[in-house]
Amino acid sequence: MPATRIRRWKSVALATATVLVGLSAPALTATPAAATTTAYDSTYYKNAVGKSGTGLKSALHTITSSQTKLSYSALWEALKNTDQDPNNSGNVILLYSGISRSKSLNGGNTGDWNREHVWAISHGNLTTSTGPGTDLHHIRPEDVAVNSKRGNLDFDEGGSTFTNSGGSKVDSDSFEPRDAVKGDVARMILYMAVRYEGDDGFADLEPDDKVGNGSTPYIGKLSVLKTWNDQDPPDAFEERRNQVIYDTYQHNRNPFIDHPEWVDAIW
Repeated sequence: MPATRIRRWKSVALATATVLVGLSAPALTATPAAATTTAYDSTYYKNAVGKSGTGLKSALHTITSSQTKLSYSALWEALKNTDQDPNNSGNVILLYSGISRSKSLNGGNTGDWNREHVWAISHGNLTTSTGPGTDLHHIRPEDVAVNSKRGNLDFDEGGSTFTNSGGSKVDSDSFEPRDAVKGDVARMILYMAVRYEGDDGFADLEPDDKVGNGSTPYIGKLSVLKTWNDQDPPDAFEERRNQVIYDTYQHNRNPFIDHPEWVDAIW
């Protein structure tokens, strides 16, 4: 059953001001996520509640590392469940596009959807062997062409829309997801940073505050991801996805969906 929780979300604070001659408009900011309470705090998260900084990050790493791992091929069927369109059980919702597409159109051809690694697979050489490269918490269905458009770009704001973008944007060195999933992207990236700390034969994954990270085990921009986490709090689709992964597949949770305020507590 989905966790019951008491949430008091603070609204996004958008700075508005009259722009004077010779001065720039203030940057948009967001109020940090409010504290949350979940039914898992006394069980799953009991060793994390009340901590902050490196202590919280370490506790969440230990908690999330207890995980059933999937093969790369098993992701096809899993995604048909985790990302099912709530209004059409025969479709999945594509992450960056927002398009509802038939579950049967999974593959590598034009018009198909495939498996998008939100933490780009080349950032730390994740590969598609069982491990971080098959972790369902950061793998989402996406249109083949849009997936290619994102490539291994870091996340930042700016760029231009493109065919089937759904409002997502791209430029030469970064990718900006559509507004409705900016927080989702941030929380997936930061999940990967606490789950994979380099102690299990895989790279130590970390966010940083730059773009152009290439093949290093880093993804940016951290400051932008933190803002997205605050501006776009978890919605019912994201919460259901987290629950299905926990109940049916990996049996671990993305803690930043349950407690988005832990992003600022760590970073």
